[in-house]
Amino acid sequence: MLDYFALGLLIFVGLVMFYGIIVLHDIPYEIAVHRNHPHQDAIHATGWVSLFTLHALWPFLWIWAMLYREDRGWGIGSSVQPSAADLQREVQELQQRVAQLEAAQARASEARVESGGGI
Repeated sequence: MLDYFALGLLIFVGLVMFYGIIVLHDIPYEIAVHRNHPHQDAIHATGWVSLFTLHALWPFLWIWAMLYREDRGWGIGSSVQPSAADLQREVQELQQRVAQLEAAQARASEARVESGGGI
């Protein structure tokens, strides 16, 4: 009876370890899905490849999956991306400033010519 119990326990432990390793290697993919990562499929495929490379790629997969967040992107550079409306408003403000500066320069040059100043 104990032989059958030991055999069952051995099979059970083997199956748990087999599926546990698969679940462990899917953690970076699950992180990528949760974060809506643009490279989800590549992370998933590399996770399977990592099973056959004795887990050498797995730490890099974890980092790759953790780098991206949907609300801030890759986290490199500025955290706030201006919208198209903000950029358009800024361009209009700059155009108005340039027009004011050109008008002021034209008035100043006219005043110099009228007062007899010049070269």
